[in-house]
Amino acid sequence: MPEDPKTTENQQNVVSVITEMERILDTPPDLAPAILRGDTRLTRRWRHGALHDALPAMSGHVVMTYYSQPQDITWQIGRQRTVATTRPGTITLIPECAEGRWDISGGIEVSHVYLTPERLQSCADPLTDGKPVELLGRVGFDDPTSARILELLAREAATEDASSRLFVEQALDLLCTQLIRGHSTFQTLAPLAPRRGLADWQVRRVTNYMRDNLADEIGLNELAAIAGLSRYHFCTAFRLATGQTPHEWLTRERMERARAMLAVSNTPITDVALSVGYSTPSAFTAAFRRVTGQTPTEFRRQL
Repeated sequence: MPEDPKTTENQQNVVSVITEMERILDTPPDLAPAILRGDTRLTRRWRHGALHDALPAMSGHVVMTYYSQPQDITWQIGRQRTVATTRPGTITLIPECAEGRWDISGGIEVSHVYLTPERLQSCADPLTDGKPVELLGRVGFDDPTSARILELLAREAATEDASSRLFVEQALDLLCTQLIRGHSTFQTLAPLAPRRGLADWQVRRVTNYMRDNLADEIGLNELAAIAGLSRYHFCTAFRLATGQTPHEWLTRERMERARAMLAVSNTPITDVALSVGYSTPSAFTAAFRRVTGQTPTEFRRQL
């Protein structure tokens, strides 16, 4: 029987993903030999060293979890920079076609799943009536459920008997379901019951991200992705949790940083503006006056 052209294409795409991972890592992934349903591939647990390299857009999804001591990790796409810490119980998710530069400060122990869009969509179809879902990028994201499933898959990757294969296929479906529910556009397609606000960990994660990236452009889509919500639900939930819109909170953080810089240094106002995310002194001055009732120059003069 001739081989299905789609299967051949999927296998080539998975090989391409694995090849790119081998290229940027000092130690290649410890790949299990079995080719699973939907051309999914697993790795066993393995260690690689620090990483400072760019990963081009790929034609499949990469999901990973961590087993060793925490390490700082950064994913940068253009001016958008996501900073986190790898540790057990967290996952990193690189969606299909995602790209960017990766920086990992030291060696880590990991396991990966290389997941084709077809395998993910086959699990999404019953939930979305066939509407396509897209995964969200994640870096060092707290998800003990997905991390535990990935750990089980890595353990079973070392076994090749029939019972292990059955276990792996079912565990992969569970992983796909968890990714769809918590790390995809599924909530936009099929919203859950309205939330009264964000959980404490969501508020901390979003506001810490704002504080760490004040010099950058920060959009609602990336903040919503950090909280694991659609843009619409995130705006409402953030306001219910904090009493402010995301824009109001971000502006307040920027003005607090600006006041501190103006008070303790002779840094030019233009440089202060750039440091808190304003591309021009006039935009910064207007925002500063709205919040404080003074221009930056007036504020500095009265100190």
